[in-house]
Amino acid sequence: MAYYSSKELVSRATEAAVLRDSTSVKSTLLLAFLAGAYIALGGLLALTVGGGMPGIAAENPGLQKFMMGALFPLGLILCVIAGADLFTGNTAYFIPPLVSGRISFLRLLRNWSLVYFGNFLGALFVAYFLAYKTGLLASAPWHDVTLGLAESKTSASFFATFVKGIGANWLVALAVWLAFAAQDVSGKILAVWFPVMAFVAMGFEHSVANMFFIPTAMLYGSDVSIGTFIFNNLIPATLGNIVGGSILTALIYTKVYGEKN
Repeated sequence: MAYYSSKELVSRATEAAVLRDSTSVKSTLLLAFLAGAYIALGGLLALTVGGGMPGIAAENPGLQKFMMGALFPLGLILCVIAGADLFTGNTAYFIPPLVSGRISFLRLLRNWSLVYFGNFLGALFVAYFLAYKTGLLASAPWHDVTLGLAESKTSASFFATFVKGIGANWLVALAVWLAFAAQDVSGKILAVWFPVMAFVAMGFEHSVANMFFIPTAMLYGSDVSIGTFIFNNLIPATLGNIVGGSILTALIYTKVYGEKN
């Protein structure tokens, strides 16, 4: 199975970011909407199957976590294969051209802001129309699992959520990095599946996924408020995601293999 080298991956990430930087605002928002929706669909699949295993969760909680992790990668697979603009992936893509001077810091912020907003809209769309209005999670055990997940994600300390955010996007950014390495669809799917499965099974925090999980629970009656969602989870998870994708993945590889100014 053919693949690109580590040095070639930095070059491919650079070209992906330059292409995204040249995309119109309208197209960027549409692609970001799709990415948020795709990640939410992966989350909905994980909840539907993994949340329907209360017996296994009680007797073998690790197996339930693995099942949720095994199904959640659907979202990133759709982003990578079909094409969509995901904030957590872009935290890695935009670092090589930033370091080499091909993209300015302001252009990086422009893309990240647009994509983050579009991802949020896509995730909320799936949360409201496909998870809530369909009633898929309205009955036990799915209802309890959905609310419990949101409460767990918003009850940790700021620092704990921040660190979990680092872990999540270190793995997600590596997943998209490895997907660049693969030269065929099956290779890309395998490259995405393992790291994404791992971060979900370990309970790390992915900001775009949480744009789906927590609002869905709120729609179903969770006591989590908008402020609690934003300040206890979304902000620290997002900051951690930026560190995991930008520094632990992209910046290190760029320093070793990237273009020099």
